[in-house]
Amino acid sequence: MSVRDKPCTQDARLREVFGAPIAELYETAADPDASAALTRALEMRSFLALAEEQVTRICGRVHEAMAPGRDMDELSADQLRMDARWLEAALSARDGYRTALDNLLRTMPPPGRQTRPVRMAQQTITTTLPPATAAPAPQRAGAAQAGRP
Repeated sequence: MSVRDKPCTQDARLREVFGAPIAELYETAADPDASAALTRALEMRSFLALAEEQVTRICGRVHEAMAPGRDMDELSADQLRMDARWLEAALSARDGYRTALDNLLRTMPPPGRQTRPVRMAQQTITTTLPPATAAPAPQRAGAAQAGRP
């Protein structure tokens, strides 16, 4: 299954923000003229969908290991510790992708509003320097010690 087809907890929000179903958004993002915000949002959505799938798989594995009908002799504390570490890593990744996607969606320009580069007007800055003062003539080292100018 393609990552485009994997469900993601942020799909409804992406549909709301960009105004199209996820499959259509991926098609739009493939266009060379697609907005950078859409491309980045879908990239993060893909990573998020994979991280969420990993969380689901690990939870399923732990639930299966702890099932009431399971033979207690098959239970392994080492395996459960390893699953706990995997779960921690998967949850951390999921939380990071959700935060990044949320920040992107919150800070991007409203849909339909194109951002144009800002052109700065060239300014001429004139400064006036104080008049130069005559610097004292340098003294020779030997003459200064002897008290001669």
